[in-house]
Amino acid sequence: MTSPKALLNAWNLHPKKSLGQNFLVDTSMADAIVQKARIRAEDRVLEIGSGLGAITVPAARNAQKLYALDLDRQLLELLETELKLHRLENVEIRHGDILKTDITALAQEAGGKLTVLGNLPYNISSQVLVCLVRARSAVPKAVLMLQKEMAQRAAAGPGSREYGRLGAMLGYCAKIRPLIDVPARAFYPRPKVDSRVIEVLFVDEPAQKAIDEEFLFRVIKAAFGKRRKTLRNALAGGELRLDASSASAALQETDIDPMRRAETLSVEEFVRLSNYIFSAIETVRSPKMLT
Repeated sequence: MTSPKALLNAWNLHPKKSLGQNFLVDTSMADAIVQKARIRAEDRVLEIGSGLGAITVPAARNAQKLYALDLDRQLLELLETELKLHRLENVEIRHGDILKTDITALAQEAGGKLTVLGNLPYNISSQVLVCLVRARSAVPKAVLMLQKEMAQRAAAGPGSREYGRLGAMLGYCAKIRPLIDVPARAFYPRPKVDSRVIEVLFVDEPAQKAIDEEFLFRVIKAAFGKRRKTLRNALAGGELRLDASSASAALQETDIDPMRRAETLSVEEFVRLSNYIFSAIETVRSPKMLT
């Protein structure tokens, strides 16, 4: 593999800080990531941010089909040239924004579920993970390289400093496994922090099922939106439109101390709370039976 710096110079291109571009320079690391991802010959793969093809090339060699998605149109011709040099014909290059991509529709077009790969810029990492949670019926597995801090947040559980909205959402429907740490020196340009590759395995059925998942995610968002406040105060007002007494009552009815804070709640407690509030709201909305 030609070095990213040499490739970019040859094409008169420069890394775009606005897109969070840090290109992997270590080919052995790229091979290790693909090996850890366990791409099989029957797999259809969506790669988020294909860049210069460091992961695209070894992943495509293992996969049935790979969709290489990148927001930087200037890199696409360069990537196409690299793929031709490696004689890879099972890659479809697409210009696009993952946050505006209908992943479920792409899976239908591909003829099956998608394994997602990606080296994610820090500024969109959490948004991409939320998108994957919502599209998980089409994505059984994602292998993602994140800044180490973000990877820790994704895998965090209750009681830890890193636990927040993202950890609770992923804890509801996925199992997170760290695969490999990638030092900052493995990139060009060199970032300020190290990265970590994680595997996100989405479960077929959550251990505790929410009556309405979108409402559960709203409850989680509201609780962590004011994480320094008690749950009673965090849930009152805002998008849930609960007053303090209603929030307190809901917490007491679900055996949760109103004075606790969001970071102490387990996923099971969030589901129990969400289901209670949702059922109470639906009861109020339902018209009374005429007799």
